[in-house]
Amino acid sequence: MLSSSCSDALKVGGEGMMRRNSTLVCVPIMAESVGEMVTDMGKAKGLGADVVEIRLDYLKTFNHNEDLKRLVKECPLPTLFSYRPKWEGGQYDGDEQNRLDALRLAMDLGADYVDVELQVAREFISSIEGKKPERLKVIVSSYNFEETPSVESIGNLVAAMQATGADIVKIATTCLDITDVARTFQIAVHSQVPSGCEELAHVGKVPLIGLGLGERGLISRILSAKFGGYLTYGMLEPGTVSAPSQPTIKDLIHLYNFRQIGPYTKVFGVISKPVSHSKSPKLYNEVFKSVGFDGVYAHLLVDDIQKFFQTYSSMDFAGFSVGIPHKEAALMCCDEVDPVAKSIGAINCIIRRPADGKLFGFNTDYVGAISAIEEGLKGSHNNSGKNTTSGSALAGRLFVVIGAGGASKALAYGAKQRGARLVIANRTYDRARELADIVGGDALSLDDLPNIRPEDGMILANTTSIGMQPKVDDTPISKHALRSYSLVFDAIYTPRVTRLLREAAECGVTVVSGLEMFIGQAYEQFEKFTGLPAPKELFRKVMENHS
Repeated sequence: MLSSSCSDALKVGGEGMMRRNSTLVCVPIMAESVGEMVTDMGKAKGLGADVVEIRLDYLKTFNHNEDLKRLVKECPLPTLFSYRPKWEGGQYDGDEQNRLDALRLAMDLGADYVDVELQVAREFISSIEGKKPERLKVIVSSYNFEETPSVESIGNLVAAMQATGADIVKIATTCLDITDVARTFQIAVHSQVPSGCEELAHVGKVPLIGLGLGERGLISRILSAKFGGYLTYGMLEPGTVSAPSQPTIKDLIHLYNFRQIGPYTKVFGVISKPVSHSKSPKLYNEVFKSVGFDGVYAHLLVDDIQKFFQTYSSMDFAGFSVGIPHKEAALMCCDEVDPVAKSIGAINCIIRRPADGKLFGFNTDYVGAISAIEEGLKGSHNNSGKNTTSGSALAGRLFVVIGAGGASKALAYGAKQRGARLVIANRTYDRARELADIVGGDALSLDDLPNIRPEDGMILANTTSIGMQPKVDDTPISKHALRSYSLVFDAIYTPRVTRLLREAAECGVTVVSGLEMFIGQAYEQFEKFTGLPAPKELFRKVMENHS
């Protein structure tokens, strides 16, 4: 468990400084020629890197003396040389002595760091005893491509790595669950200020690089600055990946505001599966930065939401947006739930209350979606004027919801509150019937939806992931059937115009994008996260820039 005691150990100064952390940003250089490497080094400097890792194992041809001299001489940044063998996930498959000789030569020629694997670390460090330049730091690294071991096992590993004489220890483990990353954070914190954790009593104070491999390990790259990691990695550009789910340096520095992350920075994120499509980090991080709020917002690929909250239980993890498929399960994880969210039976926002650390759940989905649909109806040439005493353009209309999950519940609840008549359509009829009974409406299987009896002013709302990136050619209903509707809404906003919306527009139907719902619900979430009024014009400007 990542508890408050671990984060409290980090509460040291620097908060008023422009750069709130000392964690270095390193860009791996993996070109196939020395000339390309030199070019890429210049690019890395221009993008704000502190260090470059020169991956010698990627070179197609390599003249030790000549090429190393050029790489050291022409690099505009401190250099970290690695020559990763295939048995540790690299490209090199040659003579082992030749490999280690190249790293020793890099040291002699002025390298700032060399990275050697734990398996050969003792031999390598012994061989440079008495010859090692004062400025050189030896990084001893270990990769686990199968799993992330227990805290005790990682502690034993780090102690063994320290015993080789390492200046810096690097561990990279495969994250099978996002909670695996917490163990790396715990080790990182302990390696700076011993935490009193019994399992780590034998681990000394040493600079640590802790990385989680895979999409579930992404937060290890971003939050290393908060939990005291010595160095993190960002790739030069998309597609040049040296490790799974490594962010670009541009995203690290500008999207996640990496330089501004410090020990007091609050952590927020979107909990979903899948999650990489979400634009929430772009929105919240830019707005946080603009208003001067000390927070960072990340993609959180979560498999088991209950396990997630049990693990990340400290006050550092302050608020969350909740996406598919966790909106209903998340409600059960909360200590308290807003009455409206309880009525809906699903939440899309959780805050950790500062006063007592309890989790409080809300639903802002229905407000954003219903407001966007009502706004769309105002400008609709098909507006049948069905407003009643409720004052809503939805009153009296037939409102068809595709889906029966958490977002579907929210929309159905909101439409019912506005006086609409409901039909729930779902691939599984029983799920549709279950939701229809709860909210008071009729149910259909999705296959039967095209046969619904048309009437004036009908509204269709898709709340499923059908048509979301990458499956952008999918649609929940045929184009021909769309002609019966006055307005079609799609909760998906990646892409902004789904096939469903495109075909509805081609039929002359008013369409409302999920982006409008996203922005509407985000206003409320921002205010709950920060306690500040939402800068609505800035929200819209940011989303327009990223759409």
